Amino acid sequence: MKKNILILWLLFFSVQAYCQKNNVAGLLIPEPVSVSAGSGNFTLNAQTSIHVGSTDASAKWVAQFLSKKITGATGFQAPVVNSINKISSNNINLLLIKDASIGDEGYKLNVTTSGISISANKPAGLFYGVQSLFQLMPKEIEGSQVVKNVKWNIPVCSITDYPRFGWRGLMFDVSRHFFTKDDVKEFIDQMVKYKYNLLHLHLTDDEGWRIEIKGLPRLTEVGAWNVKKVGYFGTFSPPGPNDPRDYGGFYTQDDIKEIVKYAQDRFVNILPEIDVPGHSLAAVVSYPELSCTPGADKYHVRSGEPIMDWSHGQPPIAMLDNTLCPANEKVYEFLDKVMTQVAQLFPFEYIHVGGDECPKNFWEKSDAIKALMQKEGLKNMDEVQSYFEKRLEKIVESKGKKFMGWDEILQGGLAPSAAVMSWRGMKGGIEAAKMKHDVVMSPTDFAYLDYMQGDRVIEPNVYATLRLNKAYQFEPVPDGVDAKYIKGGQANLWTEQIYNMRHMEYMLWPRAMAISEAVWSPKSKRDWKSFSSRVEKQFPRFDAAQIKYAPSMYDPIFSVSQTDDKQLKIKLSTEIDGLDIYYSFDNSFPDNFYPKYTSPLIPPKDAVMLKVITYRGKEPIGRMISMPINMLKKRLDKNYTEDDMD
Repeated sequence: MKKNILILWLLFFSVQAYCQKNNVAGLLIPEPVSVSAGSGNFTLNAQTSIHVGSTDASAKWVAQFLSKKITGATGFQAPVVNSINKISSNNINLLLIKDASIGDEGYKLNVTTSGISISANKPAGLFYGVQSLFQLMPKEIEGSQVVKNVKWNIPVCSITDYPRFGWRGLMFDVSRHFFTKDDVKEFIDQMVKYKYNLLHLHLTDDEGWRIEIKGLPRLTEVGAWNVKKVGYFGTFSPPGPNDPRDYGGFYTQDDIKEIVKYAQDRFVNILPEIDVPGHSLAAVVSYPELSCTPGADKYHVRSGEPIMDWSHGQPPIAMLDNTLCPANEKVYEFLDKVMTQVAQLFPFEYIHVGGDECPKNFWEKSDAIKALMQKEGLKNMDEVQSYFEKRLEKIVESKGKKFMGWDEILQGGLAPSAAVMSWRGMKGGIEAAKMKHDVVMSPTDFAYLDYMQGDRVIEPNVYATLRLNKAYQFEPVPDGVDAKYIKGGQANLWTEQIYNMRHMEYMLWPRAMAISEAVWSPKSKRDWKSFSSRVEKQFPRFDAAQIKYAPSMYDPIFSVSQTDDKQLKIKLSTEIDGLDIYYSFDNSFPDNFYPKYTSPLIPPKDAVMLKVITYRGKEPIGRMISMPINMLKKRLDKNYTEDDMD
């Protein structure tokens, strides 16, 4: 009798476990439009195959992409079968359908205990459905080697999903530091996991010209190379005359074609940026006749030494002239040749022409500029730049492309058909949208991923801070703006302080996940607590893929004030809930046997260091942070912000 009762209890709990709904929504970034969780799992095995219900070449490519990933991690062959009329069980089925509700990039993913189907109007939708499928699989799917003893369960569920915006961009600055063709491909592989579809390549700047232009060989023979320096970019000593200029590189036109094809296969468009008229030192060094300023032939491509005085705000005061000359006809001949080849290499409809941070102090001293102003009736230097932008717009449009620039192109009058990428907050984008121009929002306060992610005492020093929870607050459509003029949003990764791919990854993730959700998911589904929990579930997947990420969300946040008797008071907090903070003032290394933070701290009179670490339960989760007391005292200044240098 007792034996029968035991069996009945075991059966009861087994059924309860089986019937329990899967937590599917808690696994996915970006958050889908709709998720219906079921019970049980589909299990991949050696007999699972992938069926493509279409003759479309791109749909077949998606199937092969899926097969390769499954085979690489599981060891199963996962063969691709062209099966238009017959869909059987134990398969992953990819189907092209007609369903206006999900658009060109949407998909429907259905997982049952007997099989999986992904359906979409276009192959891009199949591809994004596959990305969601990967996130439902065990983390080992992200590895590059076969992993044994894994049960390849995929939770039963039904997902309907489509993007909020068509422009879901990431900008990669390959000019400040050069990244190879394979690096760019790896960047694309990482961004598509979170359904980004636009790679903005910043190809030219003061530190390097990165694209081959036939007929202008000095752009890459001279303009692509500088002197290698390490430390804090912008503070380097000027290179010596005999220092080797062998640091840098460029993409041949064949490289560009290969990168474009690689991106297209993954449903990514590439927006090329040729940043003019400012940020053009590499071009001026290559061809000094493009400058308004005598002596430009003595300039060198910048290696990170100071060349601008930012103490007066924007635009900066240039210490040397890094601009193209709007009064020189040779500049427009040069740009016509450049834009002709850029337009031929990049099929995307836009070319980005920069226009940001253009210093005007050398133009003010130029007789050629003064003559241009008199001839064209230009009243000030903003109108001089506007004259340049309008001429450049005509060049770009003559190549069959649309013209886009940073929000400074609004100053002095916006070119007639220009699209604006708003980076200095939302103001420029709002102004352009109200003028009925297309806008992409990429504001510094939410979307600049080169900013520090945590306290500057532990982060590599940059001039500003952007924490994960602030990035997650990004809303591309401001109140009072007609949404039809907002094409979407973009995160920007400038690389002045980024020397290699590992640090690139550290800066990109997880903040790029926050931006991906802002541009893909419905606004109504945004929830920080849910998002931060889902971010944590992505970290083991990054570990399996050997991709670096920042754990800054686990680190304490320091706030300081004074008591009534002028003593330092230190408040500690965390970005996410459920963490305990332990601390020491005695220079030793705290763990969970040390005092736990429960209320603001007043340091002992002679203490020199506060050390802190976060725990979840009995496990350390944050990094050990050593904070000098004197540094905290400096932060008492009422004008101090988290972005100030200590």
